[in-house]
Amino acid sequence: MMVLKNLRPAVTKFWLIVFSGLMWSGAGVVLCRLAYNWLVIINKSMAITLGLLSLGMALAAYHFGFSKIARKNIGRLCQLTEKTCLFAFQTWKGYLVIAVMMALGAFMRSSPIPRPWLAILYATIGGALLLASFLYYSLLWQMLVRRDLSNDQNGFLKRVE
Repeated sequence: MMVLKNLRPAVTKFWLIVFSGLMWSGAGVVLCRLAYNWLVIINKSMAITLGLLSLGMALAAYHFGFSKIARKNIGRLCQLTEKTCLFAFQTWKGYLVIAVMMALGAFMRSSPIPRPWLAILYATIGGALLLASFLYYSLLWQMLVRRDLSNDQNGFLKRVE
């Protein structure tokens, strides 16, 4: 049992927050890139219209959903012990949600739904993920500027809400 504990990739909370932000950004960029590739091949005016619709929906999804999820996750990360497993950047429930979303995305890409309509959904979720990732980067910036690696987040969480 001790051998397994030694193999656990433990990192500080600072690196957990870095990893979380990068994962949220990475997923957002991938989804937005897929949406862009699907929109760039259609009529330009339709692509711009769908892109602007997606942008508005991404802002709403960020405001009403993803920012709250990110703040809750940041609060959870700040409560962890100083050295924690790298994979703790997400809860087990979060991993399940990610798996379901990936499976649903694969299913939708293989469905007869036209790609420009899928682009709206992908850009909405991708944009909201990308925007929410900046909450992690804002926290990291504060930690670096203050050199406060103890992760006392109460001020941050109140200020960003």
